[in-house]
Amino acid sequence: MRQDGCVKSKNSVAVLYAILAAVCYALNTPFSKLLLEHVPATFMAAFLYLGAGLGVGVMYVFHFRKESRVERLEKKDFPYTLGMILLDILAPIFLMIGIRIGSSSNASLLGNFEIAATALIALLIFHEPVSKKLWTAIGLITVSSMILSFERRGSLAFSVGSLFVLLAAVCWGFENNCTRSISEKSTYQIVTLKGLCSGAGSFIIAVIAGEKLPEGKYILCAMLLGFVAYGLSIFTYIRAQRGLGAAKTSAYYAIAPFIGTALAFAVHHEPLTAAYLIALVLMIAGSVFTVWDTLVRSHFHSHVHLITHTHDGSTHTHAIVHEHRHTHFADSDRHDHHHNPKDRVSAHEINPHRA
Repeated sequence: MRQDGCVKSKNSVAVLYAILAAVCYALNTPFSKLLLEHVPATFMAAFLYLGAGLGVGVMYVFHFRKESRVERLEKKDFPYTLGMILLDILAPIFLMIGIRIGSSSNASLLGNFEIAATALIALLIFHEPVSKKLWTAIGLITVSSMILSFERRGSLAFSVGSLFVLLAAVCWGFENNCTRSISEKSTYQIVTLKGLCSGAGSFIIAVIAGEKLPEGKYILCAMLLGFVAYGLSIFTYIRAQRGLGAAKTSAYYAIAPFIGTALAFAVHHEPLTAAYLIALVLMIAGSVFTVWDTLVRSHFHSHVHLITHTHDGSTHTHAIVHEHRHTHFADSDRHDHHHNPKDRVSAHEINPHRA
């Protein structure tokens, strides 16, 4: 009983970590929009990542001695690390531009397009399978994104702000696939490197582009937001993974865009339109299918049992087919079994294995 209580307590803490990760990231869009009134878009992206890198870097100083060499990045990880950094330079710049010239609530919801982009890139480039549930989720999220991407003034007036947010989502889709390849390495090191290098890259681009350096108080606010929305969000996300596993953590994390949307309406008092509500319903449905696909996966097996016996001087062979369904709960040792014995049929009629 004590052990069960201890497991439940750990799971509860892990769930709180996952929700905290979602809440931290949800702060990004609405509060970035406020700061973008005083901070140019590229500098904003730079200070967000620098804040994350410096904040987690300080945490890494205290963790470094506990880390083994095997956990740290190696030479073979360089291509994926470089891709991660370059994409993390582009993505937040696109996002900040999209937030500045578009709707904060739309930008929060459009962030879910990252799910579709990540899955499609994984399929087309890394040849990972995509289930029917995930295809349904991709379709719903894409339709919702299309609705959010058109201005209310005319049916064919495409929102430039939404285009930049979608570009950011695609960049992060590529970045997710790069990061996945080095995900077994030190998270402290990855986040610190990502934050400092991506932030420095964005800073250089901002200087070359001739953006005006903002006042110190706005720089400090942007870096603090970056530490919370990017740095702490990733840190608490990883803490949640230790107790829940990757799949269940991502399911809880899917609430982030909806928290961001609620904050956008509360902070910016943006109008609630019929088109937005339709897109919201479709986006929720897409997220549900994503969670369903993430948490529960099923597959079928048929087991054949041959029975040979002699009757009236002749030998007969019969087969019994047991259809066997496994329902797997991702990142868990639990799985359900469902057996369905079929009628006996002749051995030559049997397909010996149907997955």
